[in-house]
Amino acid sequence: MKICPACRKTYTDEGLNFCLDDGSVLTLAGDMLPETVMINQPRFTDPNPTLESQPGAQSSFGNQGNYSMQPKKSSKTWIWVLGILAVLMILCGGGGIGAFVIYQASKDANRNDFPTPSPTSTPKTSKPTPSPSPFESKDTQDIDLADWVRKDSTFGDTEFKDGEFFMSSKKKGYYYVVAAPIEYKTELASTRVTIRNVDDAMSSLGYGIVFHSDPKPLEKGYAFIIDSKKKKYRVARHEPGKEVDMIDWTDSSAINGGSEENVLEVRDTPSRVELYINGEMVTTIKNAYGYKGGVVGLYSGDAVNVSFKNLSISR
Repeated sequence: MKICPACRKTYTDEGLNFCLDDGSVLTLAGDMLPETVMINQPRFTDPNPTLESQPGAQSSFGNQGNYSMQPKKSSKTWIWVLGILAVLMILCGGGGIGAFVIYQASKDANRNDFPTPSPTSTPKTSKPTPSPSPFESKDTQDIDLADWVRKDSTFGDTEFKDGEFFMSSKKKGYYYVVAAPIEYKTELASTRVTIRNVDDAMSSLGYGIVFHSDPKPLEKGYAFIIDSKKKKYRVARHEPGKEVDMIDWTDSSAINGGSEENVLEVRDTPSRVELYINGEMVTTIKNAYGYKGGVVGLYSGDAVNVSFKNLSISR
């Protein structure tokens, strides 16, 4: 006789091996074990099989190994769970307040009516501290502008006379740029030139110094430009066939008016480019568009006759 260990139904058919009711394996009635229900060992579960199968992938789960469901603890467990939940709610609430304060502070920073800083606060300066001038160093190149005369240019007129280089575009509404050879690089250097509007003429485009320029003018680079008649400056960048204003015309008391001389200086540092007029830093820009290994150049617009002298580069 055979018996089902689960439902305990007996069968006299010796050729039958499974219970017809629940499918359990039948045993001989004489070999019947004590009435103890055996539970299989809990099956281990991979919490994140996809990540573990990818080489190099990391996961917080992957460092913890496999796990199995644990039996329910006594009622004291719920006390701990409630305590942990309460702590988490307090921490989350505090984090939310902190995030709101940061957001509110950044929003107030864009307004003009934010409160006066406390005595322990560091006041904001209107512009960054200028870098020291390197022109006192011995490593300074003086550039001979007599070599820059272009007698056959169809775009501009150039002349060197009494130590001054005179330059103008041939037509109003156009600008004329001359760039130096490749050895006169402006990267991580200070470049300066003395400039004057010879006839105190009107110019909507201005005149000034070019830096970080492709040796082929107006392909890529920057121009630092002034209008001494209106005492304004602007900063532009060049692309092929295109000039883009980075800083539009801006008033500056640092500019000497009329036909007086003005010294323009460009100090290139690893983090920014500082622009000076007569020794006063008027603005800074980030070098995001300059030509790698770019050179110095000169700029004149609107057919205004402009004089340049004392062009030099210091490192």
